[in-house]
Amino acid sequence: MSTAPTRVHLRYADDWFEVCERARLTPGRGIAALLPDGRQAALFLDREGRAYAIDNRDPFTGAAVLSRGLLGSEAGRPFVASPLLKQRFDLETGRCLDDDEVAVQTHPVRIA
Repeated sequence: MSTAPTRVHLRYADDWFEVCERARLTPGRGIAALLPDGRQAALFLDREGRAYAIDNRDPFTGAAVLSRGLLGSEAGRPFVASPLLKQRFDLETGRCLDDDEVAVQTHPVRIA
């Protein structure tokens, strides 16, 4: 008896949008996903198996690079550091930890 692969979904508008198979996510690394409106989301899986998604566009440079950033944590809060200028973004809230006036959008994630 075979089982279907586990899928990763993002909340988009009022529905869930299928992004990829769970096997595509590697703990500690990100991937970029194209959303139906043409924007990109950066998806991450932490080492405990929790999934996060934020906009992939770095608000400081305009480049779609956050999916290639380094994961870390500060005071127990997961973040990704932009690979360009190293600003850190909280993966749960989207808030920039280095500039209180900047944030990126977060996207609810479901793995089923």
